[in-house]
Amino acid sequence: VAVYAILAIAATGRSVFQIVDRFSEAPVAFLLSALAGVIYVVATIALGARLRTLALVTISIELAGVLVVGTLSLVAPALLGLDSLDPFGRESTVWSAYGAGYLLVPLVLPVLGLLYLRSGAGRAAKG
Repeated sequence: VAVYAILAIAATGRSVFQIVDRFSEAPVAFLLSALAGVIYVVATIALGARLRTLALVTISIELAGVLVVGTLSLVAPALLGLDSLDPFGRESTVWSAYGAGYLLVPLVLPVLGLLYLRSGAGRAAKG
């Protein structure tokens, strides 16, 4: 839950800065970063409050997002409005190159989250 909270703050903060500072450069990418931030916030709350169903939905969306956006950022970056494949670049999203700019945590975290939910600890409460 702590890692989700850290990623929620990082993704939300980055997207707000990108949208306020340079939205016209890559609006699709920056809106995707904002969406990722919202998903991480909701997942953090759901995991912390043991709302299993909500956590399952948000983490599944997160995994799909990182796989789709990660793939598009590498094979068709122009679809996202990216001029570069650089995951640390000014236009990159949280999910660009499968989260390489965040040490691949966005790729690994939903897998761990789903495994956690599947375990006994993740089933402690219904929601």
